[in-house]
Amino acid sequence: MTNKLVLLFSLLLSLHITAQEETLSLTLQEAIDYAIKNNTTAKNATLDISAAEKQKWETTAIGLPQISAKIDYVNNLKQQVSLLPGEIAGGLPGTFVPVTFGTKQTANATATLNQLLFDGSYLVGLQSAKVFLEISKNAKKKTDSEVRKATINAYGNVLLSHESIAIYQRNITILKNNLHETKTIFENGLTEEENVEQLQITLKQIESGYKNAVRLNSIAKQMLNITLGTNLDSKVTLTEDLEVLTLKSIDLKLLNSSDDVESTIDYKIAANDKRSKELLLKLEKTKALPSLSAFVNGGYSGNNEEFDFLNKEQEWFGSSMFGISLNIPIFSSGQRSARTQRARINLDKAENNLSDTEKQLKFQIASAKSNYQFAAEQFNTSKDNLALAERIERKNQTKFFEGISTSFDLRQAQRQLYSSQQEYLQAMLNVITEKATLETILN
Repeated sequence: MTNKLVLLFSLLLSLHITAQEETLSLTLQEAIDYAIKNNTTAKNATLDISAAEKQKWETTAIGLPQISAKIDYVNNLKQQVSLLPGEIAGGLPGTFVPVTFGTKQTANATATLNQLLFDGSYLVGLQSAKVFLEISKNAKKKTDSEVRKATINAYGNVLLSHESIAIYQRNITILKNNLHETKTIFENGLTEEENVEQLQITLKQIESGYKNAVRLNSIAKQMLNITLGTNLDSKVTLTEDLEVLTLKSIDLKLLNSSDDVESTIDYKIAANDKRSKELLLKLEKTKALPSLSAFVNGGYSGNNEEFDFLNKEQEWFGSSMFGISLNIPIFSSGQRSARTQRARINLDKAENNLSDTEKQLKFQIASAKSNYQFAAEQFNTSKDNLALAERIERKNQTKFFEGISTSFDLRQAQRQLYSSQQEYLQAMLNVITEKATLETILN
């Protein structure tokens, strides 16, 4: 019995720990930090840097001493026969004597040291490996920036869907109360049936919108989980409030930020591409230069009729050599020239792309600043419009129940209120996302 209780307690404890691991409570900044660490794309970008570092060393090692060893064993199952003139063995002229040379079994062990002394392409390769590492690091920064932006958008969409559901629920409660009161008035013969039907139409539309908002909320949560890099069904609690987050996101000092595009990550990536094309052109030019390498070789060989190479009595004969190899390219039928010209064309294209990137970034910064300023202005306008729409709806509701206005007037006021509510929610989200867009471009 005691063992069963212990087992049950352990099971419950493990389930509790698992539940804790799957539940996250995050502010926006915590969500950004979590995504940069756990998002699949961000993790792959980090791995790319590690791979680039290894490739840099791989390239560097080409110019360092290389040592290799080789062991050969040959068993001549049937040795090759050579023919010698018969006169050597006292035979008649014109005849031949078949003989075999060497032993039946041979073993050789050699070690070779190779050292590259000069190769122009190796020097360019070292520079290229350094640039490739820089490209990987800039790609990581770009990825982190995009993950940050995606996290802000996903976080904001979840908050938007939460607020939207809450608003729909309040509107449904109010509409049901209005419908109940109107039905009571109609049953007492003090109003027309059309007034009841108008409210029923409005209620059905709002209920339909509520159901859609619930579905969108589920999708928004899954999108946030994907962006964070957590399980699709993980429970993530957002500790920020949409309106408070919007007010924190209104920082018009960003509009005065520098338009220096050379500090942006997109410009740096384009500059990296240009530098890589310069090195490729340099590489093609160095292929016309000679290369020089040296080697030192040493080894032992043994011969025997039987496999007795492991015996102490086996005799081994040593050998060694030193050599230098100079490879001089002379004529390639225009192949090197064509490759060099192609590399120069690619460099010209990279320079054009860099110039175009600079222009595009200046335009994007100006456009993003304009959109951000408009979003901030639209937020204030939507907030004022919502307050006006709420007052208008309350007045029309009072007039309706006092018999001064029709249900059509009330429905128009309600539709205007519901539209203003959604516009206000969207305006808050726009402030958050437009700021994220501007910050992403400005790096």
